[in-house]
Amino acid sequence: MLKHIGRHGDRKVVIAYNTVPSEDHMCLIIYSDSLPTMMHDEVMKVLESAAGQSAKVLADALHRNILPDGANTLGTLHRNGWLKKVQTKQVIVTPNAKTSIRLDELNDAIAKIEVGGEGAKKMAELDATRGFNDPGKQKGRDLGEPAKVEQKSVNTNEALTDADLAKLNLTQAASMEAQAKTLLAEAKRLKEEAKQFVSTKAKNVRTTNAKKAAA
Repeated sequence: MLKHIGRHGDRKVVIAYNTVPSEDHMCLIIYSDSLPTMMHDEVMKVLESAAGQSAKVLADALHRNILPDGANTLGTLHRNGWLKKVQTKQVIVTPNAKTSIRLDELNDAIAKIEVGGEGAKKMAELDATRGFNDPGKQKGRDLGEPAKVEQKSVNTNEALTDADLAKLNLTQAASMEAQAKTLLAEAKRLKEEAKQFVSTKAKNVRTTNAKKAAA
């Protein structure tokens, strides 16, 4: 099972950002078949890596990856117009051959999991119904097939602008700063704990030596 992959219409995509700041109904994707061989291999290497699969947002891992020419992977994808902005409801996440979940539904379930336990039940329902509210029909169409709007959207997607990337970078920076503060606090706690262990051990040694001397 792989995270961060799916399809948009009939094209395979890599999901760089599940949502866009201030536009929760939009996401940023990469059409893997439009990438040059070298870039395609680099993106897939990051996606399949432990860092890529553990990342909540693949762009975080792409941002940390450096290409053979020394360039930043995420920045290169942006500069070449390979990051495309599309609606989350038009992207189908396909972690494996048997499961397909609409990205907007997945985002909603993840948000609920982060808030409380309600999302866990929703995730189970999504998995049982391959990501749709009804495994059969809904509003007159078979949800197991791509909607017509998905095919149309392939030709109307938006390229990521510099302003978009700036917002995303700020969001990433804020997230990294929060993680760094948490890690620093944990490191400080561990150091204090280590000092206590050393102090206790030294005290025990002195007590033992004193008892031996008294005997």
